[in-house]
Formats: sequence, C-alpha cells, structure tokens
Amino acid sequence: MIGEKVEHFEGKGTDLSALQSHIEGYLKGDGFTVQASAPSAQGTVIQARKGGFLAGFVDADRALSIAIQGSPADFTVRVGIGKWIEHIATAAIETLLVSMLFLPVDAAETAWNVEIENKLVKDFKSFIG
Repeated sequence: MIGEKVEHFEGKGTDLSALQSHIEGYLKGDGFTVQASAPSAQGTVIQARKGGFLAGFVDADRALSIAIQGSPADFTVRVGIGKWIEHIATAAIETLLVSMLFLPVDAAETAWNVEIENKLVKDFKSFIG
C-alpha cells in the first residue's frame, strides 16, 4: 500500500506498553489528538489526527493509524492512514485489524503521510534501540 510502513523487530525485549506511551507522547507533542485501543493479546492500535492546515490534505475522518502487534521479543509496528474510529478505546482490536484501519491514499495524503511516518518511525526506532 502506498504510504504504509511496516517495521519488524526481533530480539529487542521492548516493553510494548512503554513503546505505545512513547508514540502517544511523541504525537501529542507534535500537536495531534491521540486515542488508543485497549491492549489485547492481538496488540494495540493508536490513532492520531491533526486539525488546521491538514484539513485541506486529509479528509476529516482520516487519521494516522499505528498498530503494534507481537511480543516484546518479536513485534511489528505498522503505520499508515486509516479511518478515524470513534471510541477506539472500547473497540475490539480484532475488529480494528480487519476494518478500515489502513486505507489506500491519494497523492496529497501520500506526501503528508510519508513525511509524518518517516519522522515517527525514526523516533520509535531510536526508542527501541
């Protein structure tokens, strides 16, 4: 999918709840509104959206979506554009993973998405080590 990034990590022993908190803090610090699903055996989903000038580039119901799945020793982080899901904290992650969590994006969204993804991925790779 255009603009979606998938990063796989093995042998890191990363505390996935600390990674989630770190990503949420990074996004909040960059002015995003952030929501997250409840952690489950299938993983966690974080969504972030930003108002203002981005309204012209990204539909209002779109969000930056991050899925963290796996175990501390073997996990995957997926980052892409998806549909903003109201009340994500109460949604079952199984439903989220088969829903419109990651969507195809057009050229304007792709440019914005790639820039944000690259910054976010660089930050969480540094956190993971």
